[in-house]
Amino acid sequence: MPRSQEPGRSWLLRLVIAFAFAQGAVSMARPAVSYRALSLGADERAIGVITGVYALLPLFAAVPLGRRTDHGRCAPLLPFGVVLIAGGCALSGRAGSLTAMAAWSGVMGLGHLCFVIGAQSIVARQSAPAEQDRNFGHFTIGASLGQLIGPIAAGYVISERDGAMARTSALALIVSAAVAAVSFGSLWRIEHRSTPAARHAEPVAKVPVGRILRARGVPAGIFISLAVLSATDILTAYLPVVGEHRGIAPATIGLLLSLRAAATIACRLVMTPMLRVLGRTALLTSTCLLAGLLCAGIALPVPVAALAAMLAVLGFCLGVGQPLSMTTVVQAAPPEARSTALALRLTGNRLGQVAAPASAGLIAGVAGTAAPFVMLGALLLAAAGLATRGGRGQNAGEPPALPEPRHRPCPRGPEPQLTDDGNRP
Repeated sequence: MPRSQEPGRSWLLRLVIAFAFAQGAVSMARPAVSYRALSLGADERAIGVITGVYALLPLFAAVPLGRRTDHGRCAPLLPFGVVLIAGGCALSGRAGSLTAMAAWSGVMGLGHLCFVIGAQSIVARQSAPAEQDRNFGHFTIGASLGQLIGPIAAGYVISERDGAMARTSALALIVSAAVAAVSFGSLWRIEHRSTPAARHAEPVAKVPVGRILRARGVPAGIFISLAVLSATDILTAYLPVVGEHRGIAPATIGLLLSLRAAATIACRLVMTPMLRVLGRTALLTSTCLLAGLLCAGIALPVPVAALAAMLAVLGFCLGVGQPLSMTTVVQAAPPEARSTALALRLTGNRLGQVAAPASAGLIAGVAGTAAPFVMLGALLLAAAGLATRGGRGQNAGEPPALPEPRHRPCPRGPEPQLTDDGNRP
């Protein structure tokens, strides 16, 4: 392949940077949307609907976007996603009704979905099978950085004093749109361009969704991802409630949540040596098992120092599930349907973002505010069991051999060797 068609050695770093800004914008905008809706007179039910639209609307687009990406380029989804994120943020800040807030929240969620499907598909295509665990781990550092910084930035901008919340929440949404736009600067030459012959290649037949879901490892990868994301979301939503009941100051709760996010980033920085020592199956199983026990332990009335230690270890364990579930799904799915499989994984995530908080709220109303953490513990223990089953018959840490498709989704010339950092020379 001519060098002019290569994306450059820094494609993964630039993708991580772009993802950090896109995720940071979304993480800043989501609490700002809630505060903006409250300033417009929303109650808890209206906030729940607006939050649900963010997760539900993209469900209808996930699989079609995945299929389109399987048979075409991935890179165009990235700027398109950024435009939708920035537009949804900015227009939410200008919205004057709860209906408009819900609609623009859905646009923001759709933009985030477009960006993530495109970005994950690029990582899957441009990483050798043996490098996918590491590269997905590095890729998700961008998400963790955005999740760490976004809420802090939103809290800094939004103020409730003197009835200023309507103005400051709108300002936070405008700022989040600007943050999303910064990611454009890292999106140049991310993806390999197809050759002229590739553009005229015979299209690959669509793989039925049922066949993808029946592939060994795909259901397990989807469930593990759902369990880990549900744990992160419910932890963020209900730890403040637990703190209120135990007399822990909001500032302390914020520090505890930041500690959890920082531990997740640390985990992903050392993913490669952990995989080398334990292998994918053992690492997934052990971290899900330990995370389940720690989630259940949060229900106990432990001192703040012990809670901080538990959350640090829990954040480290939760950092494993997302990147390794991506690799699990990619390597288990038919080669010509990997983007669709990743889209199905994201669909499972969105369903979890809707169902898990609803279930947690129901359980908390009946059994108390600590009960959702016991539910999360059971969910993560089930994920550990699925990780063990999914790993049987494979060498720990070794990707399964995959047949090459007759027509590659992004055909290109002879595959060059990878350098030590996972990039193409």
